[in-house]
Order: sequence, then structure tokens, then C-alpha cells
Amino acid sequence: MQRKRYPIEFKQQLVQEAQDAGNASQVARRHGIDVKMLYRWIRDSKHADWKNAPAEAKAVTSYTPSPGEFRELETENDQLKKLLGEKDLEIAILRDLVKKVNPAYRTKWK
Repeated sequence: MQRKRYPIEFKQQLVQEAQDAGNASQVARRHGIDVKMLYRWIRDSKHADWKNAPAEAKAVTSYTPSPGEFRELETENDQLKKLLGEKDLEIAILRDLVKKVNPAYRTKWK
């Protein structure tokens, strides 16, 4: 059986219709094509847009916090580290207490 070839305009129309409708399977059924094929066209159309985009649009920038934001993040990080240390200490104390109260219950805890 020979494969059917669809014109690029038809593919673009269906991709746009599927994106507008938000339901690719319904669009595929309406036009009598396989759902997987429509999803493949949608995926390929996203890659084609990336290839045609200018280099400036593809540039990835990194976020650098201002000195004030950096100080706030450092203080928050220190507070969280102290809280975590306190919780670890509490857990260790409770484990020791359980061992002392019930000596038969000596298992290895991490």
C-alpha cells in the first residue's frame, strides 16, 4: 500500500487548528488522519520554528541576583541550615532516648 503525501499547507493548517482547538485527536478524526501523525506534525512544527528563529532569540541568559537579593538569599540559606541542624539533633536525641527506654529495641538507624 502506498503512503499518502500531504501538502505542507495542509499540515500547517491542521497544526494550527489543533493548537487553537486544544484537542489534536478531535481534529485528526475530523480530517480522517491518524492522531500519531498529527502529533508528529505538531512536534516537527515546533522544531521548524526553532530552526527559523534568529540567533538573538536563541540566546540564553542567566539570572544574576542583585547584591541585596544575594544577601537575602544567603541569610535565608543560613537560617534553613540552622533549622536543619536543629532537627537532626532532635532526631538523634529521640533515638538515644528510645534506646535507653527500650533496650531490646536496638536497631541501626541512619
